[in-house]
Amino acid sequence: MKRRSGVSTAAAIAAVIVAILVGIGIGIAAAPSIVAPATVTSTVEKTKTVTTTLGAGATATVTTTVSVEKTATVTSTVEKTVTVGAGGLKGEIPIGALLPLTGVLASFGQNNKVAAEIAVEEVNDFLEKIGAGWRLKLYIEDTETKPSVALEKLMALHSKGVKVVIGPMASAGVKALKEYADSNKILVVSPSSTSPALAIPDDYIFRFPPTDELQGRIAPRFAKTIGATHIIVVWRGDAWGDCLADVVKKRASELGIKVAKEIRYAPEATEFSAEVATLADAVNSLVSSGVSPDKIVVVLIGFEEARGILLDAADYDVLWKVRWFGSDGTALSTKLIQDPKVAEFSAAVRFVNPIAGSETESFWRFVEKVKERVGRIPESYSVNTYDAIWIIAHALLITDKYDGEALKNVFMKVVDQYYGANGHIVLNEAGDRAYANYLLWEIVKTDGGYEWKCTGKYDFKADAVEWS
Repeated sequence: MKRRSGVSTAAAIAAVIVAILVGIGIGIAAAPSIVAPATVTSTVEKTKTVTTTLGAGATATVTTTVSVEKTATVTSTVEKTVTVGAGGLKGEIPIGALLPLTGVLASFGQNNKVAAEIAVEEVNDFLEKIGAGWRLKLYIEDTETKPSVALEKLMALHSKGVKVVIGPMASAGVKALKEYADSNKILVVSPSSTSPALAIPDDYIFRFPPTDELQGRIAPRFAKTIGATHIIVVWRGDAWGDCLADVVKKRASELGIKVAKEIRYAPEATEFSAEVATLADAVNSLVSSGVSPDKIVVVLIGFEEARGILLDAADYDVLWKVRWFGSDGTALSTKLIQDPKVAEFSAAVRFVNPIAGSETESFWRFVEKVKERVGRIPESYSVNTYDAIWIIAHALLITDKYDGEALKNVFMKVVDQYYGANGHIVLNEAGDRAYANYLLWEIVKTDGGYEWKCTGKYDFKADAVEWS
């Protein structure tokens, strides 16, 4: 029923390592077009060892041996010349950012844009203080949340000499550009891609959240925790949504929860009345067979197009009576609280959304810093962007050259020594974050309207939902 620069001394590197270990940050920049460089190269082995004293007497040591090319380079650029020679890095070093500034991840992309800008500002300030002869310059491109556009923009950045890229945010975008990145030795660090299908060792793709092999366990555990017996899975049919839905369904079966209905929609869809009508029919059928509505959980896996699904769902009385659970694709979405009807419905059904995140003081401090600029709480993937830029800068200081392969070869070691705003990132053999706890966010009613609030967490070690 419807309801109405040149830093090659050990001292400089030690300073950067100290900065990174205490979570200051680092970034990268400038995407000049490098045209037909003429070089004369000789290679020597260089070893750098730095030991840093941490709190409570702990130490962190980085020992890196790299092949250093002593090169005389004559380069033609669109803007400023980047010279990689015997004296180390000089000039502006380009870093690309492939972010969804428009499309169904727009608010996430805008948050990450600000995070990247903050990181580059801080890194360049730090490089100035230590007397480095180079600075980072950020080149941001809008992927429009479209895989084909992500590849096009990567190719455009590469033609300008960019060898390091933050993003894309969506797994479908990462999948689209992976072959090109690997073939051209472009280091790609995604702050948010989570599809298990992209967990491939020894490629040029690194990802800072855990894969959905972990996230997919949360919705069924949530259902079990509240005593639900049936779930209905509604999901975006792309590289990310398909994999996450598969993990959710498999885990639900393991926990003895029946998957009563599966509803897959096209990623380009903008109208969802048919899917929501099917969902309402499925819930009504369960209720008619004797299943209480409070024993039913709707698992919605989507990006910000979920606003349309929730808007249509609000027209069905029965869909207000079941519980809803989301994903990292909708956690902290601005679009869901901008529409009063969607916000009211989400708050009423306690639409819980998980996203991997830290609980450190540095994490919340950076969240507040981004919030000051964008006027809203950013999702934790923006913190990954911030950390990624600092880590890349650290790797640049160690390698002393702007080279995708050289950076890839030291990247895992550098990440292992890093403790930043999003805590200690441990990468597995595929270059993805091995584990993390998840913060649980839901929309709550306040005196001023509706806002996102962190109401609990998922402890991955205990496989348990904990409410605050």
